Amino acid sequence: MTSSHQKNKKYPAVNGFAYKPLSKNDLQKIHETSMRVLEEVGFEVRQEEAFKLFKIAGAAVDSDTRVVRVKEKLVKDLIAGVPARLSLYNRDDKDPLVLGAGNVYFGTGGTALNVLDYVSGDRRPANLKDLVDIIRIVDKLDHIHLMLLPTYPNELPVKDVDINRFFAGFCFTSKHIMGGVYTLKGIKDVIKMAEELAGGSEALRERPFISMIACGISPLRLDKKYGAFMIHLARQSIPTAVPVEPLCGATAPATLAGTLVIQNCDGLINILLTQMANPGAPVIYGSVATSVNFQDMSYLGGAVESGLINAATAQLARFYGFPYYSTAGISDSKTLDAQSGYESAVNNLLVALAGGDFIHDAAGLMEFAMTVSKEKLVIDNEILGMALRALRGIEVNEDTLAFEAIRNAGPGGNFISERHTRRFMHKEHYYPVLSNRENRDYWEKAGRKTTAEKAHDQVKEILDRDPVLSMNPEKAKNLMELFPKIQTDLFKGLIA
Repeated sequence: MTSSHQKNKKYPAVNGFAYKPLSKNDLQKIHETSMRVLEEVGFEVRQEEAFKLFKIAGAAVDSDTRVVRVKEKLVKDLIAGVPARLSLYNRDDKDPLVLGAGNVYFGTGGTALNVLDYVSGDRRPANLKDLVDIIRIVDKLDHIHLMLLPTYPNELPVKDVDINRFFAGFCFTSKHIMGGVYTLKGIKDVIKMAEELAGGSEALRERPFISMIACGISPLRLDKKYGAFMIHLARQSIPTAVPVEPLCGATAPATLAGTLVIQNCDGLINILLTQMANPGAPVIYGSVATSVNFQDMSYLGGAVESGLINAATAQLARFYGFPYYSTAGISDSKTLDAQSGYESAVNNLLVALAGGDFIHDAAGLMEFAMTVSKEKLVIDNEILGMALRALRGIEVNEDTLAFEAIRNAGPGGNFISERHTRRFMHKEHYYPVLSNRENRDYWEKAGRKTTAEKAHDQVKEILDRDPVLSMNPEKAKNLMELFPKIQTDLFKGLIA
């Protein structure tokens, strides 16, 4: 990486909460309406054990319609034990990512079915090698704190997807790994593999370096598959994000406030299930809410309303005292153009300023979250660096007010040679890697490169190097023997 890239390592995750789209009264009204919906309208539970758990807990249940209704007191009793803070560890000695403490972290997201080919400009189905490449790139991007496995390997049968995606993560990054999951057997295999790496079951629970995503179904429904996943993960004490994806105008009301009610109800339903399955289970309240294109009712990822909804949900998470898994950063653009940048920048900044604990989808996603661009990962990393600098705000103290420096420079003076300038030029200012800040002559002599071209150069620089394994090669080989569904032909070629 360039020297300016190294300078920017001083920007860790920082506190949000500057932006508050909802007032205290607004939050209370959304809560009260959510409680009415859960008690008067209810929700459908198709997962048999989940239905029984709600009945045992004292909810009103209808065995014919599978509709469950819960009163506010039961909701409050069940959510009281949800851990307010949750630590997600890396596989090295770095400090954990602490969700719920006011910090803002950024991660990738998906799971996208396609990748954008930079040379042709066309998309194609993603494969497992693409995922490995993406992991290797993200491992080198300082402002992406968490590796959420962002693509789906289309060449694999679904029963082999979970073990191969997480193994790829273990091989090529030490960052915390989160992923969506597809089969109960796959979940069990991934947990067992992580326990092998951690040195045992207890060691993994003490310092969890994996977490999983079990998505709910909007509106007001718990399905069989993901209901079973939530129960199993809760009982395994694996940190689990339980997001829902109401679409404003389709699976939720057209108003943002109405969508927030559905988002909150669906999120609470999932939280309730995890706490009935295992009181105190580490769970992350989640939102993947967005809106539709009212011209054709198709899904949108980059709409500014998505940023507003997810920023407001950050306030709801704090209202209940939950760690929060949020969404921002998707662009609906099909290529690396201005739209690809401004949609990602606006929504990432909105949700970050609102204090979203972990903002997934923050880098790389385009085309309604269906496609990942490797170059966009690099571009978005630069956007996230700027967002983190904005979150830091302006520090005002005796040193930064710079009275002595002003006195030394005096009327008509300058501050170029001041010691104060040398002390603060790197502390106060963000240094972009891709942005063009040179004069035109220098830019033309350097090849007149666009941001996308510079990002491609950085991608190529990373992938042209020999892969660096994030675990002992012998351990990787042992895991491939223990789990024969791992695609050994691919990984053997990458493991020295």
